[in-house]
Amino acid sequence: MAENEKNDQQTPQDCGGNCASCSADCASRQKDLHEPCNQYSSIKKVIAVVSGKGGVGKSLVTSCLTVMMNRKGYKTAVLDADITGPSIPKSFGIKERAQGNEMGIMPAVSRNGSEIMSINLLLDSEEVPVLWRGPIIAGTVKQFWTEVVWGDVDYMFVDMPPGTGDVPLTVFQSLPVDGIIVVTSPQELVSMIVGKAVNMAKAMNVPILGIVENYSYIKCPDCGKQIPVFGKSHVDETCEKYGLKCLAKLPVNSKVAEAVDEGMVEDVLIEELVGAADFIESTFPVK
Repeated sequence: MAENEKNDQQTPQDCGGNCASCSADCASRQKDLHEPCNQYSSIKKVIAVVSGKGGVGKSLVTSCLTVMMNRKGYKTAVLDADITGPSIPKSFGIKERAQGNEMGIMPAVSRNGSEIMSINLLLDSEEVPVLWRGPIIAGTVKQFWTEVVWGDVDYMFVDMPPGTGDVPLTVFQSLPVDGIIVVTSPQELVSMIVGKAVNMAKAMNVPILGIVENYSYIKCPDCGKQIPVFGKSHVDETCEKYGLKCLAKLPVNSKVAEAVDEGMVEDVLIEELVGAADFIESTFPVK
């Protein structure tokens, strides 16, 4: 065996088994750690929606992109990986509990046909808190991938919890994520937080599709002027710094918020996100 081949197959003696924080090019790193999805499922593309901090509208972006791809005629699904703060079922107006059979767990289906799986669909009440530690939460997310009967799905969107903890690591290591979308807000501090999410994705070798800035401005109903109520936008500078694409700048829209609160996200059209949906379609075409 050639010396370089031998070195490629060696594992460092102090290896802790966590490839996410290791830069060594050893044999174990070359293994495909992705978990197979449920045997009755076929999922073509997986897009994760992430944020470095909470409260930036990540679930809104996830829901609206799912709706837009559904309107294009694709079979869509949402895996709600935000176990301690699930909001996807409420956005889609889904209240019934998920059911199961010998094949696995059956996801809920929205009015327009998008499949949804969330911890709230397994609880007695949507107000019951999930008081679990990290490994159990991460294991639950993995089960949503391996034990839910998703059927044929063209685009699955994964609504991630904020930050760079156990769940994002589990998703990136266990699911065949094709790309991620980072959701942010205008404050200058957020550029640092975005950097953490971007660098995590790079460390996990997951492609970044681009950034969506939420709360970018309020549009005056009289003159149409854009008013940056949360401060000057820094998304263009952040995109330039990391070589990313700005997919959209979303305004504050009370009508959208009201529709989501009423479970009517499928009736919402955020025109500023149309280009992002088109970009996903062109970047990850499905047959």
